[in-house]
Amino acid sequence: MNTISIAIESAGGPVAVATACKVSRQSVDKWVAKGSLPRTEYTGETSYAERISALAAANGKPFEAARLLSDTRPIKAVA
Repeated sequence: MNTISIAIESAGGPVAVATACKVSRQSVDKWVAKGSLPRTEYTGETSYAERISALAAANGKPFEAARLLSDTRPIKAVA
């Protein structure tokens, strides 16, 4: 299981995360498949990691949003 999968399960599952982040369940499934959040999360346009972290804390399974971001940061391919 990758970090994003663990975070999503800690937050209550893909449906809860999709609802909190105002995205589709399919979007959350894509995050899990890719092992990272969307580009907008790393450019500061969205705050999904914060929302996922808050949900996980409410479920008694807290983790740091910063850790989620660092562990799931996409690796840029070298040309």
